[in-house]
Amino acid sequence: MNKVMCECGHANPEGTLMCESCGNPIGEKERNEPKKLLDMKYEGSARRSQTYKKTIVDKIWNFFSSVKVGVWLIVLTLIASALGTVFPQEMYIPPTSTASQFYKDEYGILGQLYYELGFHNLYGSWWYMILVASIGISLVIASLDRFVPLYRALKKQGVTRHESFMKRQRLYSETQTEDYDSQQIKERLVSSRYRVREENGNILAEKGRFSRWGPYVNHCGLIIFLFGAMLRFVPGMYVDEVLWVREGETAVIPGTEGQYYLKNDDFIMEVYEKDKENEVFEDAINRVGDGSVVKNFQSNVVLYERTGEIVHGAEPELKEIKKEEIRVNEPLKFDAFSLYQVDYKLNELNKMKFSLIDKETEESFGELTVDLLDPAKEYDLGNGYKVQLATYLPDFYFDDEGVPATKTRIPNNPAFVFKMFTPETPEGESSFVAIQQNIEPSGNNQYKMIFQGVETKDLTALTVRKDMTLWFLGIGGAIFMIGVIQGMYWNHRRIWIKLHNDTVLVAGHTNKNWYGLSQEINKVLKDTPLKIPNDQNEKQ
Repeated sequence: MNKVMCECGHANPEGTLMCESCGNPIGEKERNEPKKLLDMKYEGSARRSQTYKKTIVDKIWNFFSSVKVGVWLIVLTLIASALGTVFPQEMYIPPTSTASQFYKDEYGILGQLYYELGFHNLYGSWWYMILVASIGISLVIASLDRFVPLYRALKKQGVTRHESFMKRQRLYSETQTEDYDSQQIKERLVSSRYRVREENGNILAEKGRFSRWGPYVNHCGLIIFLFGAMLRFVPGMYVDEVLWVREGETAVIPGTEGQYYLKNDDFIMEVYEKDKENEVFEDAINRVGDGSVVKNFQSNVVLYERTGEIVHGAEPELKEIKKEEIRVNEPLKFDAFSLYQVDYKLNELNKMKFSLIDKETEESFGELTVDLLDPAKEYDLGNGYKVQLATYLPDFYFDDEGVPATKTRIPNNPAFVFKMFTPETPEGESSFVAIQQNIEPSGNNQYKMIFQGVETKDLTALTVRKDMTLWFLGIGGAIFMIGVIQGMYWNHRRIWIKLHNDTVLVAGHTNKNWYGLSQEINKVLKDTPLKIPNDQNEKQ
């Protein structure tokens, strides 16, 4: 790496604007340019991105160290996040719908495009994770690129500075005098909470250096926050699932790896009734209708824990942990999990009863009950009569070609193709049965299936939540706010006083609030022969 020399002969990395040893401007004599105020943003030190530019590592480092790149990454992430709110995410669509069909049916071409581009599951998509990770990488590299040279320069800053360094500070004055009380000035600086160092009659007073690290503390907080957000995609760290459980059903709780089960003993829904409620609700009930507003819906559940090993095809051995009533904002909590009441579905079709009858005499030859969630393949009615379930369509509809199909596996609109075997028809007859439909493919059937009744069950929807990343998010957010306060309410102030022959040079610098620094210098130099520094920025 090439070296450049300052006025005093110190070698510095190429790209350095101000000597890291003495603070003199680099190459000013050779450049012979008009004097400009020094750039003290990073104390004039060269950053890595300004000096190393040859290898692929250097190019990657320089790319991510750019503030513009970081800003664009944030903008792209914000745009993607905004697009993710145009239509609901996949987790919020009805559980009875498939994502590909839902977005197409509900939102047309835009919905289909939304699904194809992966915006339906935006926050779990690989490209969104790359954007978030890129922001984190940019924060780390940009911080290191600036922190290291700034730390080195501030750590070894000298008390005695070259006169050209003093003259190129924004606040500067020079006074021809040999009669001034340096002890009085030092006492005033100390009383203003400055840390004073003296060398050969020259003075450096400094305070608030820790405020310079505020932006880097911000970056640390953001990095921890982003790390916590990405931990949500590590198995076991974050769970946000919806569990639908029917009355009387026991289901494994998602995210527990088969360790915990939940039984829905009973689902209760209560509504506001005009004659039974307080008068304060009367106007609202009259406006929406009696019995139309839900007062409460809750699930009476039993929590179980598996005690034995998982055996494929065998019923798990369960131990009851506790019974609980889950209501809105009153979740069931266990371990790191919380189960919240979020939705319900009343009177879902559960079982349907049919009879096999003679079409002419309407004589019944037996009944069968079809479990819509787990239908049997064959039903023996005795005396040589049996029925086979050839086809079961839980959510029946005709597709574009007129072929019977099913939208989902939820029994919203069940349809059946039965094969009926009797002593008179040993080869069997077919019958297509749907709600309010009974179609005979051949048209010459002797027997048919007729609907006799239905059993329904209520369903409850519970959100299963587990979030082990909140500590990271909380700590990251707290560190970020500390950095904001640190950089916002304090500032780094320095005052140099140098004896040069029979002249006293005074210079001051701060990273912000120049008016405040000017007032402090005025207070320190009051009633002394030294001139108050002028703001050289106003002359330019």
